[in-house]
Amino acid sequence: MAELEMLDLQRHADLRLSRAVDSGRHFAQIVAEEFVPAAAHFPILFTKRPDTGAFYAGVIMGLEPDSNLRAVDGLLPDWRPADLERQGFFLEGDTIVVDRDHAAFAGNGGGEPLFADGATAAPALRRVQIALRTLQDGLPATDAAIARLMRHRLLEPIDITLNFDDGQPLRLEGLYTVSLDAVQALPDAAALELFRAGDLQLAYVQSASLRHIRTLARIRNDRLAGLPA
Repeated sequence: MAELEMLDLQRHADLRLSRAVDSGRHFAQIVAEEFVPAAAHFPILFTKRPDTGAFYAGVIMGLEPDSNLRAVDGLLPDWRPADLERQGFFLEGDTIVVDRDHAAFAGNGGGEPLFADGATAAPALRRVQIALRTLQDGLPATDAAIARLMRHRLLEPIDITLNFDDGQPLRLEGLYTVSLDAVQALPDAAALELFRAGDLQLAYVQSASLRHIRTLARIRNDRLAGLPA
């Protein structure tokens, strides 16, 4: 269990935050308000927590553990989920705490400082603060949206089997998507309820994002062949 410390200017003045840790993340949780920006870059899918069986939403950045196919030179070049922005930081109530042993904290003088001018939050820490608020506010709302989708039986398992030039297929398991057939079959009252809650937008955005699975497969296949991504 990591030892967490309350964020403190004096104690953590020398900590520097690195985004290079993203290269080892193939999946990141997202909240409902992140669906639209996420869908421009990644496939969005649902999966279950192994300890509770509860559904949550996330973006796929790689097809295998510890492999981020969208990272360039170890960094994500575009939009970054709050779950990645806040790596190494957590909230205990309203207090930010730090796991200073987390890989997100760069050594050898790399990364970005947490504090500027020896006193104020630097841009890296401000991004962390925004990310933590996004998750704190967004997770309950997202859980509620997923519960409504499940109540109307709109989530279904998705079979993703990808074939590559090396002859080794890759199957992604334990993932779920919104069934657009089930959405189309909704009674009018249910469709109106989900529309007004914003859930239908989430459903269509999630479904449209699946096109990025082909992009990930292409990148992996090119790397197997030694081609530039």
